[in-house]
Amino acid sequence: ATEFGCQWLHVRDLETLDEKSERHFPTFVSLRGDMQEETTLFLLDLFQHYRSVLNLLDADYTFVNGPLARHYGLTPETEAWHRVEGLRTQGRGGILAFASTLSKQSGASRTSPILRGNWLSEVVLGEKLPRPPKDVPVLPDETPEGLTERQLIELHSSDERCAGCHRRIDPFGFALEGFDAIGRARQQDAAGLPIDTLTKLANGTEIAGLEGLRNYLV
Repeated sequence: ATEFGCQWLHVRDLETLDEKSERHFPTFVSLRGDMQEETTLFLLDLFQHYRSVLNLLDADYTFVNGPLARHYGLTPETEAWHRVEGLRTQGRGGILAFASTLSKQSGASRTSPILRGNWLSEVVLGEKLPRPPKDVPVLPDETPEGLTERQLIELHSSDERCAGCHRRIDPFGFALEGFDAIGRARQQDAAGLPIDTLTKLANGTEIAGLEGLRNYLV
């Protein structure tokens, strides 16, 4: 679960990740170890009980302790680690909604639909994407005033040299914009602008949010 599963999902070192802005996310350092432990316990249960591989995407359960449950907006049954059911009605379920994967594939102070989309495409689905051009401009750490995080990405991805790959990966990330850079559910971004998770995949399929993305992948 740790040496294969967590390395595969790129969260093996999350418990020591020191790249989040403390000003934006003061609770992250105290929770990062719990985020990684959830992933380990989930995978341990998957392997030990021979559960379907589809549970990675559409499991209706996970494992939390008190602090992580509250991070997810859940009411913990106990402060100790325990299994919780009915996550899909809470807008979660599966590895796409783990705080570990959502946090790792985000920036220091904002989400990154590009990182999340690339992770889903290459790591989870096993697709191979070409390397980006060397002279692509670096995105700012904080979203410029008046732009949503999604609009910033769309502006960046409009460069024709990059558009081909971004049409494949960005929609995956846009569907996960309902979670902030440390995996909390949200309706608005840091600037108070509404979150838009409706998007169109490269093949023309329209999806909205985690549920739409999960149903499509399953």
